Amino acid sequence: MSVQIHPTAIVEKGAELGEDVTIGAYCIVDAKTKIGDGTVLRPFASVCEYTELGENCTIYEHAVIGGVPQDLSFRGEETRVKIGKGVVCREFVTINRAVGEGGATTVGDGCLIMEGVHFAHNVTVGRECTIANKTGLSGHVWIGDYVVIGGMSGFHQFTRVGSYCMIGGMSRVTQDVPPYALAAGIPLRVYDINRVGLKRRGFDMKTRSKIREMYRIIYNSGLTNREGLARIGELYPEDAEAKMILDFAEASKRGLTPRMTQDWTHGSEEKVD
Repeated sequence: MSVQIHPTAIVEKGAELGEDVTIGAYCIVDAKTKIGDGTVLRPFASVCEYTELGENCTIYEHAVIGGVPQDLSFRGEETRVKIGKGVVCREFVTINRAVGEGGATTVGDGCLIMEGVHFAHNVTVGRECTIANKTGLSGHVWIGDYVVIGGMSGFHQFTRVGSYCMIGGMSRVTQDVPPYALAAGIPLRVYDINRVGLKRRGFDMKTRSKIREMYRIIYNSGLTNREGLARIGELYPEDAEAKMILDFAEASKRGLTPRMTQDWTHGSEEKVD
């Protein structure tokens, strides 16, 4: 099957189109772009210069991928947007290029980015994330893998969200959210581990209970966060889940999101699942 370009679409010379690409009515594809095999641009979608779309992506109506950043420090330097394979960008999604020569805004494979979502400059989003309608990620926000973000949430620049997290809708994220956490609210608070999400991703009950105990040590043991993290390192020296939490905390610049006022010693994985 060959490339299909609607007669009303504008595809500039220098755009690189893979096999089986479909360009819908009134789309605009700039030069210096690359569109992977099997990707579909629905009517009125725009792909701006220095943008790379992976294979089998779908870009819906009026989405703009690779627009120049909304940052006063941008001086026209060559920066990029890199979108992985199988990414879906729904209507009116906007993803901006990075600031800083050679920088990139990146989205991992298999993400679902719903209507009206905005990714600002230098954002990094991991693989298989779901980001719901009208959410806004400011510059330099970092999102791990398998994260779910509820609609109309806002993220302060440079905040980080660990893998396997769930952020409730209409939240305001101003500090880092550690891996495996369930968080929501204004101000944002960590409520528990993301039990449902972890179960869906194949984490067994024993592992989920272990992660919950780690967060009890961090948040509800009477220790400071720093002391709690050190304690986890002592108790779980070779543990993969502990390493993910500890590595995330070590890289944090904005501090970990506080817990909701509750006692994590009550309730068990067996009772709540």
